Amino acid sequence: MKTIIIGIAGGTASGKTTIAKKLYDAAIKLGPCDHFKIDDYYMNKDHIPLDEEGKRNYDHPDALDIDLALKHLRDLKNGIAIDKPLYDFVTSSRMKETEHVEPAKVIIVEGILIFAIKKLRKEFDIKLFVDTPDDIRFIRRLERDMVERGRSLESIINQYLSSVRPMHEAFVEPSKKYADLIIPDGGHNQVAMDFLYTKIYDIYKEE
Repeated sequence: MKTIIIGIAGGTASGKTTIAKKLYDAAIKLGPCDHFKIDDYYMNKDHIPLDEEGKRNYDHPDALDIDLALKHLRDLKNGIAIDKPLYDFVTSSRMKETEHVEPAKVIIVEGILIFAIKKLRKEFDIKLFVDTPDDIRFIRRLERDMVERGRSLESIINQYLSSVRPMHEAFVEPSKKYADLIIPDGGHNQVAMDFLYTKIYDIYKEE
C-alpha cells in the first residue's frame, strides 16, 4: 500500500483542524486514514527553549521532538504501527497514555511549523497552507486558550506578543512558499474543499 501524507500548515488558530477533520471524514469513508497533530510531539516543559526574557518558547521549531515525529511518519509509510505521544497543554508535558496508530492509505498531519522544518517538510506528498487574517486567528486563539486550557487573558496576550507573533513572522509565514495549495478562509472555502475532496477520492481510487 502506497501511503500519501498530507501536511496542513498555517498560523495558530488559522483553521487547520477544521480542514483536517473534513478531509479525514471524507477519506475514512473510502479506506484507512490517520489524522494527528504535530503538537503532540512537543517536548516536556523543561526541554522547551527559553526566549530572550527567559520564558518558554513553544512556537520555535526546537520545541518539537522532530526526530520522533520523523521516525513515526516513516514507520507508518513502511507499514509499521506506532504509539503516538499525547500532550497535555495544561501541564505542558507528555501524558502517560499514548495513541495507537495503524498504517493507512492517507495520513493527515497538521501543525504550524511543519513546513518550516526542512527534514519534516520532505515527508509530505501534498502540502496545504491555511491563510487566515491575523486578527481572526488571535481572537480564535484567545477563546480556545481560555476555554480549553484554562489560561488567563493576560498570559495569552503576553505569549502572543512575546513569541507567537514573532515566531509566526520568522518561521510560519515564510514557509507558505512551500505549499502546493494556499487556502484562504480555511475550511469555509468551499471551492478549495471540493478540490481536495476530489483529490482524496482519486488517491483511494488509485492502486
